[in-house]
Amino acid sequence: MSATLPDRFAILSDIHGNLFALDAVLADIDVQAVTKTVNLGDYLQGPLDPVGTAERLMPLGLPSIRGNCDRHLFEEGTIAVPGSTLAENRQALSPQHKHWLASMPQTLTLDDVLLCHGTPWADDVYLLEEVTPDGARIKRTEEIVPILDGIAARLVLCGHSHQGRTIQMPNGTLVVNPGSVGLPAYTEQSPYPHGMEAGSPHARYAIVTRSGDSWQVEHRGVVYDWESAARLAEQNGRPDWASWLRTGRICSSRV
Repeated sequence: MSATLPDRFAILSDIHGNLFALDAVLADIDVQAVTKTVNLGDYLQGPLDPVGTAERLMPLGLPSIRGNCDRHLFEEGTIAVPGSTLAENRQALSPQHKHWLASMPQTLTLDDVLLCHGTPWADDVYLLEEVTPDGARIKRTEEIVPILDGIAARLVLCGHSHQGRTIQMPNGTLVVNPGSVGLPAYTEQSPYPHGMEAGSPHARYAIVTRSGDSWQVEHRGVVYDWESAARLAEQNGRPDWASWLRTGRICSSRV
């Protein structure tokens, strides 16, 4: 794994076993002539193709960190309800796949760039969104500042919320969430019931380019065969995922 990054590179996050979307994004990255890609976690979990996605990613050797859903696939403290998607994923993945996930760090600093899944301190907390009893909202700048206290990186990359965002901090640090490659909408019950939706079924990622002391950000939405992904989710007993994949909207309440 390289300890440095070029002045232009791609950012992936939250693939969630969607090999259809991953292949389309990797092809788009090639078209954009981007030579380096980093990955922010949550690679395999979901009712699609965790094994195929692992086999696609592992040979690439991308600078990568693990997300909260990656931990759930290998950590002993997470309960997998029999018959659940998580339990099926655990059964399908080999010890080699789980070791690959477990070997990743929670955060990674490359030059002046910090990779984290949620926040630099917790992989299951949104960095840029606040969940309230009324739902999720974008955090105010003053709410983000203390979370990044002590972080020297000039570019902070995060995922977890599946929401493509670019936030400029008062000290000049730029925070980028590339959105989700493989799951454009979902619902969650913790800490309060809420939903996240991108508004369309496109596979999302971002490209950043250094411009002097700043970064230019390009958020990209890639067309892929989301109908095939949705049908696979249906075949595997997850009509909620199928709806999210087809629309990028929250159209059911099952988690």
